[in-house]
Amino acid sequence: MQADEYPVKVPHLILASASPRRAALLSQIGLTYDVHPSDAAEPPYHVYADKTASEVTQELALLKASSVAQHYDNGLVIGADTLVVLKGKLLGKPHDDAEAAAMLTALSNTSHKVVTGVAFIDASSGREYVWSETTQVYFRKLQDTEITAYIESREPSDKAGAYGIQGRGAAFVKRIDGCYFNVVGLPLASLVEYLSDFQSKED
Repeated sequence: MQADEYPVKVPHLILASASPRRAALLSQIGLTYDVHPSDAAEPPYHVYADKTASEVTQELALLKASSVAQHYDNGLVIGADTLVVLKGKLLGKPHDDAEAAAMLTALSNTSHKVVTGVAFIDASSGREYVWSETTQVYFRKLQDTEITAYIESREPSDKAGAYGIQGRGAAFVKRIDGCYFNVVGLPLASLVEYLSDFQSKED
């Protein structure tokens, strides 16, 4: 399906992310887009100690989208950032295997939040829209041996909270409350809803 055939009016989309999962989600719902990964330097999470996960992900999503939008005269840039929140602590991508193991051990047999911030920037006008969505995720009790085997699969290395619900990490999840796709990296239902609203306000 081409972008101009989509049920809502869709402009030229530019995904400001190198994430293959976010790209696959846009393709899954029939959207066409260009990929232009952001080169914005993200501050370490301790800089955001006084902010909520919603505020942090929205700020980082807008940072990514802004860094890409400056390269275009037109088109709609989409930036996104996902964090795992456990007992108020922000968990991003693990820096090494030891940190991945620590994250998974902490997530075992408890629940956590996955927060994704999304930003739209119209490159021609500079108009912005930013929001976030939260999903509650419940993990079963994990054995040390399966944590080790999972880390050896390399799946955790590039994922917030050191797991991917769309991959082998699905075996850890007992249930979720909220949008599944939000955990993968983009809340598709709200993205399409806000995309439609964003475009209608421009007309």
